[in-house]
Amino acid sequence: MEVQGKIKMVGETQTFGNNGFRKREVVVTTEEQYPQHIMVEFVQDKCDLLNNFGVGQPVKISINLRGREWVNPQGETKYFNSIQGWRIESLQQETSAAGMPPVPPMDAFEPADDVKEEDHDDLPF
Repeated sequence: MEVQGKIKMVGETQTFGNNGFRKREVVVTTEEQYPQHIMVEFVQDKCDLLNNFGVGQPVKISINLRGREWVNPQGETKYFNSIQGWRIESLQQETSAAGMPPVPPMDAFEPADDVKEEDHDDLPF
């Protein structure tokens, strides 16, 4: 699954417990009729993927949906969902046609002056 939009916030890396579990959050605002603010978690070594991204940047994030069950001390069962990112890509590169210069308009081209009528080839197609 994927989420696309502009980065609204990139959080700092948080470390939990003695085992060194790491988590970093990013919020992406979707670009649709009713924009959504989607919080995506990156965990462990995936936290570093966010180092080169900033607020306002259009991105595509590959995600997994995670769910877990928890029983509280009163014996009630609760369910929690999370969105976990595993890849993030900038969308700006796709829109710039790989750095190619813009194509000049057709009226910018001038006809060649040195073409002679006898040099014309009569190709059948």
